[in-house]
Amino acid sequence: MPAYTLSINGKPTKVDVAADTPLLWVLRDNLKLVGTKFGCGIGQCGACTVHLNGNAVRSCNMPVSSLGAAKITTIEGLSEKGDHPLQQAWEEVDVPQCGYCQAGQIMTAAAFLKKNPNPTLDEIETAMNGNLCRCAAYHRIREAVKVASKK
Repeated sequence: MPAYTLSINGKPTKVDVAADTPLLWVLRDNLKLVGTKFGCGIGQCGACTVHLNGNAVRSCNMPVSSLGAAKITTIEGLSEKGDHPLQQAWEEVDVPQCGYCQAGQIMTAAAFLKKNPNPTLDEIETAMNGNLCRCAAYHRIREAVKVASKK
């Protein structure tokens, strides 16, 4: 099996996995970073969203061999103490119900707010449109993103 050195949450990390292993499973199974969730496995729901060089991407259909020297950030690496403005806003607004999709929602929102720090509600809705929430907490998700943008 080939060895890959990945930059994950600011640290070089070596993994020995098959070239076609999706990043999601490297994170969860090999590195025990289980904040990134498996949802659909085809990149449609957003539960597996991580940052790749600051951009929100789906990790479930991204083979480890395609990553090269990219900088990968997971929900665990978003904030050392869990106090990122989005994480604070999620608590303030009381967003989660079941919580399963929330890491992916937060990672999508974090990449979006870096590019658009003062969004309108319509811009937030458009940016978050690709992340599904079974509990339909969409109103609270939009509200929390708006709250975070003010921090």
